[in-house]
Amino acid sequence: MEQKIAILGYSGSGKSTLAQRLGKKHHCDVLHLDCVHWLSGWQERNTAEENEIVAEFLDTHRNWIIDGNYKSICFERRMEEASQIILLKFPIHICLYRVLKRYLTNRGQSRQSIAEGCNEKIDSEFLWWVIHAGRDKKHKKWHQNLLEKYPQKIEIFKNPKSVKNFLENLK
Repeated sequence: MEQKIAILGYSGSGKSTLAQRLGKKHHCDVLHLDCVHWLSGWQERNTAEENEIVAEFLDTHRNWIIDGNYKSICFERRMEEASQIILLKFPIHICLYRVLKRYLTNRGQSRQSIAEGCNEKIDSEFLWWVIHAGRDKKHKKWHQNLLEKYPQKIEIFKNPKSVKNFLENLK
């Protein structure tokens, strides 16, 4: 059975961690869109190049797991081809705690789910994104549209316990 899983959600909700766990469980290659979007030193890659990288990944993998929102990077294709869409909608306090913990754990180094040379950082702009901008009405409407367009293949998890239960119940 083909496994094509798109993982979306709020910053700090655990998209990359879930992708890595599912990749191991299903023996699938994982693509972290943060690695596609960011070049070394937190320089952004251009959209055409991002789309080329992701399209090639989709073309060359029968099974895959892709984590990240990035609506400008092959978004419609990813959603259409996904056999499962996972949306992580955790409360602000959980995401903020996880972002801070991730920063303290990885400070001064690059984590696996980000481009090499992008050392973990935290600034007021990113905190504003986690707390407010990434959860505004536009994003809530985007989530609602996904649910309406792909009701048969979308799963929404609202807390870490629901993700843990999901992982424990996988075959």
